[in-house]
Amino acid sequence: MIRPYDRATDADELWTLKRGFETGLGEKGGDAKADAYAGKLTDGYRDQWLAWVDRCVADEDCLFVAPSEDDGGLDGYLFLLPERLAFVWDAAVLNEVYVRPERRGTGLADELMARAVDHARTQELPLDRLVLDVDRENERAQAFYERHGFTHWGEMVAKGL
Repeated sequence: MIRPYDRATDADELWTLKRGFETGLGEKGGDAKADAYAGKLTDGYRDQWLAWVDRCVADEDCLFVAPSEDDGGLDGYLFLLPERLAFVWDAAVLNEVYVRPERRGTGLADELMARAVDHARTQELPLDRLVLDVDRENERAQAFYERHGFTHWGEMVAKGL
């Protein structure tokens, strides 16, 4: 059962999943990328990220978790940006979706995506669409999003600071 995030009970488990999400991103791009992603996962980053999460969910459910049926932990999460940020992309924004590796292929990611789409449909958006950024080297994620009807729409570029 997918439910909204609860800071009082979910923060530690959410951080464990976030670490998995970040290290998984790093693994898709060689040693330098892996080191960069792993290197940012400090205690300070954890505190800042969880504080940011708290600000995002302060007045809106936008982070949803999948409780584990086995151990009381979490098996996955889905993070939409809050509706108040819809004008950043003129759309609902899927910020992150992550499922523990041992739970992949069970349909849990599909359940999380269905929750994301349902929630996005309730938002007042400049344009009725759900957007996300996906690493082009992440073939598994690319296939997942394509299976859910996502199509390419522009291309994000970045410049180091």
